[in-house]
Amino acid sequence: MNTSDPFYHSGQPHACGGYTNRRQFLQKAGAGFGAVALAAMLDQLGLTKAGAGITAAGANPMLPKPPHFAPRARAVILCFMNGGPSAMDLFDPKPELDRCDGMKMDKGPLVTFSKKVGPLMKSPFRFERYGVCGQPVSELYPNVARHVDDLAFIKSCHVETNVHDQALFQANTGMTRLGYPSAGSWLTYGLGSENQNLPGFIVMHDPRGMPVGGPPLWSSGFLPNAYQGTIFNEGASPIMDLQRPAQMSETAQRRQLDFIGEMNARHQAQHPAEADLLGRISSFELAYRMQTAAPDAVDLSQESAAVKRLYGLDRRESRTYGAQLLMARRLVERGVRFVQAYNGGAPEDWDAHENVALNHRKRCLETDIPIAGLLTDLKQRGLLDSTLVIWGGEFGRLPITETNGGRDHNPYGYLLWMAGGGIKGGTSIGATDEVGYRAAEDPVSIHDVHATILALFGLDHTKLTYSHDGREFRLTDVSGEVIRRIIA
Repeated sequence: MNTSDPFYHSGQPHACGGYTNRRQFLQKAGAGFGAVALAAMLDQLGLTKAGAGITAAGANPMLPKPPHFAPRARAVILCFMNGGPSAMDLFDPKPELDRCDGMKMDKGPLVTFSKKVGPLMKSPFRFERYGVCGQPVSELYPNVARHVDDLAFIKSCHVETNVHDQALFQANTGMTRLGYPSAGSWLTYGLGSENQNLPGFIVMHDPRGMPVGGPPLWSSGFLPNAYQGTIFNEGASPIMDLQRPAQMSETAQRRQLDFIGEMNARHQAQHPAEADLLGRISSFELAYRMQTAAPDAVDLSQESAAVKRLYGLDRRESRTYGAQLLMARRLVERGVRFVQAYNGGAPEDWDAHENVALNHRKRCLETDIPIAGLLTDLKQRGLLDSTLVIWGGEFGRLPITETNGGRDHNPYGYLLWMAGGGIKGGTSIGATDEVGYRAAEDPVSIHDVHATILALFGLDHTKLTYSHDGREFRLTDVSGEVIRRIIA
């Protein structure tokens, strides 16, 4: 504990209501009280003057910021299939795999996760071609299939690891290690948010469980904590501890928050290097405003019965993910910058080590109608042109069988697709080898994917940087090329 802190009194109760230091008080008070508008309070304290350490702009890090160049997209909805979906069973059929079914794969040393190596296994699903582009789609995704002329398929993605948590870190932050900002954090850091009454970056995980790795996947890392993802849960009250205690009036809440803000602002003025204090003040302020704005944004009862059916809310299998994507549409409609919706919580996720036919059939029943409904709804409302929709997981599946018709992890070649937000629909780039094992044509790294996402929002990935520990960091580390062939 820093005993030079002017709000520290060694073990003695003081104005913080009995807490031994300012931070303990803020941690306790902040959980239930939200925040108060800060700018007027700072002005009263005389802390908006140059050199004071806080400015009105600095007090609200989510204010909109100009891009580097004209953007194509203003919001993104990331449909994340947690566990690793199989490209060869959904969007990328392999005739050679069908022909070699039951044979030993001859691709040199084979790296597997489970060490259970079986023969090559053909897809158990039928494929048909759809749309003007003729993209093949499995029988498992008949509703998504109707949208292929709006989709751009990237069939040669690869990551550096076959371990779930490390691959999830890389898919979300660009790095396989902990402590780095997520893509949603980088995007809101670069552009801010169009709605100051809702978080700029919102995450909805599967109610059956968080993805492996948990909150670090949507962390702001070394960026100011105002840019971290905010969890929205399932149900009528998706935001925990949003409302003030029933016994507290609004006037009492504002007095409490004025006191918190004043203490934080005075400390920030004396210690301007402690950027997290600004993030905490901003979080309190946002939570206070959310008490009014958020209930309307998440109220799905305002939607018609037809819209709810469009997202599959009338079906048991698709109800949960459909509600997430319907809420995602409502959020981007209101100016939220980045919404990430996970499908799959262990053991009910896409990690099909056993019986890929049963596993993927279940997951597709959960996601096919909701994803198709989202694309239809965005298009009907004129939002698809400005909303980037992304589908994918942390890696793919191997072409060999593992246990009882399952497939092991495959980081060497997997698929994702994008739609809307400046994407050229009906396109496909890259390819894996003849059995779907390794990216063989136009390999695409996760840094390339992230560079492309930023470019669609008008951001040059080489210029969106943050100074940390003596180095300029960026989402794409020291590499990454924009995939221009899928941009309209």
